[in-house]
Amino acid sequence: MSKPNKRRYKLAEVKQQFVEAVGGEQVEFETDAGDVLSFPHPLFTDAEWDARVDGATTAEDKARAILGEEQYEKYQAAGHGDGDIALLLMAVQQDMQGQVKRRPTR
Repeated sequence: MSKPNKRRYKLAEVKQQFVEAVGGEQVEFETDAGDVLSFPHPLFTDAEWDARVDGATTAEDKARAILGEEQYEKYQAAGHGDGDIALLLMAVQQDMQGQVKRRPTR
């Protein structure tokens, strides 16, 4: 069955539009100590990262899975709690929902 408007999407173009709409494939944030840390944007994670994060059972495990060990140590040294990562993810999700409602143009 063909679509009435006969529009065909190119996956590479769709992905690029969303990368631009959400500000990139990485989420960057600054700790109170001034360190800039990052993790993959939830729209652009790979299966390994997803499995590691989804398999985490505690807030600490989840923060370590999201940030990786080296960044987690910097994050902790700056005095941030494991739950702060959940707040950050909520903020990213809210921003992402706002962008999806304003779907990127062709």
